[in-house]
Amino acid sequence: MRALPRSVLVAAVLLLGALAAWIVTVQRMRGMDAGPGTDLGGLGWYLGIWVTMMAAMMLPSVAPMVLLHAKISREKVRREQPSVPTWVFLAGYLVAWTVYGALAYALYRGIRAVDHGVLAWDRAGPYVAGAALVVAGAYELTPLKTVCLRHCRSPMHFLLGGWRPGWAGSFRMGLEHGAYCVGCCWGIMLALFAVGVMSLFWMAVVAGVIFVQKLAPVRQDRLTQVAAAGFIGLGVWMAVAPGSIPGLTLPNSDAPERARVRMMHMQPSRTMDANEPSMKMGRTKPAMQSGGSMHSGGSMQSGR
Repeated sequence: MRALPRSVLVAAVLLLGALAAWIVTVQRMRGMDAGPGTDLGGLGWYLGIWVTMMAAMMLPSVAPMVLLHAKISREKVRREQPSVPTWVFLAGYLVAWTVYGALAYALYRGIRAVDHGVLAWDRAGPYVAGAALVVAGAYELTPLKTVCLRHCRSPMHFLLGGWRPGWAGSFRMGLEHGAYCVGCCWGIMLALFAVGVMSLFWMAVVAGVIFVQKLAPVRQDRLTQVAAAGFIGLGVWMAVAPGSIPGLTLPNSDAPERARVRMMHMQPSRTMDANEPSMKMGRTKPAMQSGGSMHSGGSMQSGR
């Protein structure tokens, strides 16, 4: 039997990796959507979830770059020149997104430390979430977005023009490509934070937007204009009537409290069922088991 081409194997590994990441993400995040302002938990727990999410969302769209890197590496092997495994390049790419996630976490914790309830959902929460979506939409129309998206859609130019030898060079190429990808998509990820970073529904929507922007064979300016209009429209909708947005979990509903209980692996202080009001933030604090790191209350959540 004839062996499969190496490019097919690499593509299969990428797709299987993305599928495995989606499965793990669904298993770990199912029922954890607390809507805008979802508590991100401890840094270690959050980074584990974040890296898994990035693998699920980004591996399909980064496939052309990874496949081209693998092809060039194979050609170097054929010519008996030094080459580096493609996973080193991919590791650098994921590190760039991990740094973005860590910075987002630090910003979130900083805001939580100083907001004093101003960003509670029954106060400024909907307007802040809406403003974040508008910012994400506006960024789609900036020159920086255009430059970064053009880079992501042109892997041949990047690899042939900026190839670096050795393991450190391959890792640096992955890091640089990841930085361009962050520059292209940080606004879209901001939108994900605004609608609920633990929402599987919105995660799938955002992943779809990224995939279409990077790989669809249509004019990129048309795609960015559509995305900009969509995010800005969603931001206005969020500020005016968030309760009517399909798939959005409202922080002042019962769902966020249930999500917090699941995320913190807590035992609620009383039974939570459909016939009994759920615990509200700032009223009843359920007992946290050892190792928990999240707490009730916070930005863009129900009132204290």
